[in-house]
Amino acid sequence: MAFPLTHDDPVRLGDYRLIARLGSGGMGTVYLGRAPRGRTVALKTMHAEFAAQQEFRTRFQLEVDAARVIGGRHGAEVVDADVLGETPWLATEYVLGPPLDDAVALSGPLPEDATRALGARLCDALAQLHASDVVHRDLKPSNILLSAAGPKVIDFGIARAAGDDRLTRTGAAAGTPAFMSPEQATGAEHTPAGDVFALAGVLVFACTGSAPFGVGQAADLLYRVRYGEPDLSRVPPGLVEVFERCLSKDPSQRPTTRELAEQLGGGVEFADLLPDGVHAEILRRCQAVWDAVPPRLAAPTDGQAERTTCSGVTGSTRRRVLLWGGAGLVAAAAGAGAWATTRPDGTEKPAVSPPSDTAAAGGPDPSWQSPFDEGDLQAVMAGDYVAVASDVRLTVFDMEGKRKGTNKYIQGNKPPHVDGDHLYQVSHKLDFYRVDPKTAEFADRVADLHKVGLRDGNGADVLGVHEGFVVIQDAFDGEFEEPQRRYVGLDARTGKVRWRKTRKTAGVTVIAASDGMMVMVDIDQVFAVDVVTGKTVWSREFDAAVNSELSTAGTDQGGHIYLGLDEVVALRVKDGKTAWRFGKGRKPPEPKKGEKDGYYGTPLYHDGTVYASVPGSGVVALDAKTGKLQWDMEAPWATEIPPHAVPAAGDRYLYFASKGARLITAVDRDKRETKWVVPGKGEEEASLMPHHGSRQLVVATDKRVFGLPLK
Repeated sequence: MAFPLTHDDPVRLGDYRLIARLGSGGMGTVYLGRAPRGRTVALKTMHAEFAAQQEFRTRFQLEVDAARVIGGRHGAEVVDADVLGETPWLATEYVLGPPLDDAVALSGPLPEDATRALGARLCDALAQLHASDVVHRDLKPSNILLSAAGPKVIDFGIARAAGDDRLTRTGAAAGTPAFMSPEQATGAEHTPAGDVFALAGVLVFACTGSAPFGVGQAADLLYRVRYGEPDLSRVPPGLVEVFERCLSKDPSQRPTTRELAEQLGGGVEFADLLPDGVHAEILRRCQAVWDAVPPRLAAPTDGQAERTTCSGVTGSTRRRVLLWGGAGLVAAAAGAGAWATTRPDGTEKPAVSPPSDTAAAGGPDPSWQSPFDEGDLQAVMAGDYVAVASDVRLTVFDMEGKRKGTNKYIQGNKPPHVDGDHLYQVSHKLDFYRVDPKTAEFADRVADLHKVGLRDGNGADVLGVHEGFVVIQDAFDGEFEEPQRRYVGLDARTGKVRWRKTRKTAGVTVIAASDGMMVMVDIDQVFAVDVVTGKTVWSREFDAAVNSELSTAGTDQGGHIYLGLDEVVALRVKDGKTAWRFGKGRKPPEPKKGEKDGYYGTPLYHDGTVYASVPGSGVVALDAKTGKLQWDMEAPWATEIPPHAVPAAGDRYLYFASKGARLITAVDRDKRETKWVVPGKGEEEASLMPHHGSRQLVVATDKRVFGLPLK
């Protein structure tokens, strides 16, 4: 529930003595504090670099105002605030109840009557906001706390007045992709109807344990939100029609909060409908708030590694992990979106759906491990070092797990990038730097993203760096029906702009880089761009949407890229022509709703062989030159492997990343059998980075990075 204060945390804010940390994100830190008379409060602060900018102070003031509007009945009551001080802070009541996502992980999906009651209460909360011309814009399970008094809506960090776009950068899609409205996903105006869309997504999660548009990389989720159909296959029949209307792409077709509340009913006392496990968790939190105060952590020494056992993982929200592979190859990047959940006190919480095969066990203990509680983790391997970017800093480890350096001046929502042994990162001032991978310090500034011809440096994304050239995707431009993006190519050695292009697209994803080209996916197209000139070298169109979750690429040193579709397809990087296909005539398992475009998992090339998981069936090994089947094995657990998860290989074992009780599965290639399983925490999901020199398999989840023997 609470974590120790660090050596550089303040002693008090205003009249409130700080006693522990509750969490930290890209914009600030939340503390547990006590007033002079003993009242316990949650204190939210801003990081110093943002407090120095008037725009962010204005946002903080709007957050305080929105929290006051919703009040203590539907939100956390505002106790005190100081938005003008050197460190702005907001003190609210400390709500004694778990977030909705934690509650579902603890006790499973809510029954229909509890879901209806939850929805009706949240309709009342949103109606109160909307009556004051305020929209929330980031309604999601982790922003809803379940207390004995009813659900409470929190976190108004991006709330604003309806129709007021002064603090919304043009083209920026603020919010959480899995629960965004289609209009918000394109940077258009988010009205009260957008909050209704998000509320429906929250309620789908509450009664099924899954978001209506699945999980995956942000680009994939935004595409599905804009154009895909929600998965309502596990929603109680009585709620399907209600949610279908709420999730309409057309805002005018959605019900108002009043209409939705009437359709949901839910007049029964909310707390009476909660599962026993949630009641027990509320009681535990009531008792724990008076537990002994955790000691303040001492300042870290140089080279000190953070080592802990598996049970030390902490965190309370679902977070994304992006894995960008080394050697200038960004194939892994496109397919390594991952989500994980742990209880806020760091203890294990059961998965909503336990894996079907748990016979294998006895995986090796981590050789080293470092926990994180700093928001999203985005990990890369740069030579002999692992760089981990959180929402607040970049941390570098060597292969023994020793912390080599940290850098607090990064832009927390921008991932690091690797080109060979070179490491790159966007700074908090939106400068693109080459970073010393041995120290995490900025080395050479490549470019100021504000000055390279982008519409919006804040909304731009660096797609990758390859052979000394940087490719940047600008913020969304154009109308919803005819979206377009601008692209800029930079010379990483001089910072000069080499080319600019415009493409009619809502956004692309890089799935591989090889031979001076970046291979990208745009809905149903796979195409290659020359990084020096920006010209499209070749383009292939497929029968269905090809997104980086359902179809990511493995590459080899012979100039091929391997896609996992309804077949495994080998394309030549130089011209995009098909080298071979595998899988025609093999009957795939019945796909789940919303998974019609994919069958084989992300392929892996290793030592002349291409490996791919077959969800619901097993694993296949193919000759990389011909595509002929070398062997296959049955593995019921393969159904639990996310299609976007990138496998890894050592000399003997294959490693597959999944989630929950089967976090990592090792397969003996010679015996074609499952060797061992490393369990995870709750729905924790892993990304894998093999380092053959040190024989380490580096594993990154949303809240920890650790090493395992690579065999």
